[in-house]
Amino acid sequence: MSHETRIEIDPDLPCVRIIREFDATPAQVFRAHADPELFVRWVGPECIDDTWVERWDARAGGEWRYRSNHAGYEHWFRGCFHDVREGERIVQTFTYEGFPDAVSLETMDFQALDGGRCRLVSTSMANSFEERDAFVASGMEHGVREGYLKLDSILAG
Repeated sequence: MSHETRIEIDPDLPCVRIIREFDATPAQVFRAHADPELFVRWVGPECIDDTWVERWDARAGGEWRYRSNHAGYEHWFRGCFHDVREGERIVQTFTYEGFPDAVSLETMDFQALDGGRCRLVSTSMANSFEERDAFVASGMEHGVREGYLKLDSILAG
């Protein structure tokens, strides 16, 4: 069963909040975000040809960088992990290298629900409303929704 992905745009702050429930434990959903071999299997929309991780050190002070290929174009993303609490929380920076000045701070909270399920609340804080609006206009919503549908299949498998 798949669940609705809610994407909330805060009118008073330059942030985006994504709320999604999964039929898996917080530990399983956390692992899908922290383990690069799992992450590349679900991140992004269906149209991505492949995703490759250059570096991934999921610990406080660690860094990450990956590339997604789409229609012959490479898209690079990078950031630093600021806080990683197993099965509970990840705090990291996020940068699309095509716009290197637009760095957001992301907080992902993995909340336990009844029946061994999880609610993921992910908040991305941008530096300005313009950066946030550009992020939203980039097609982020489409990629998040399709990515989480792929993650549902992985978690059910």
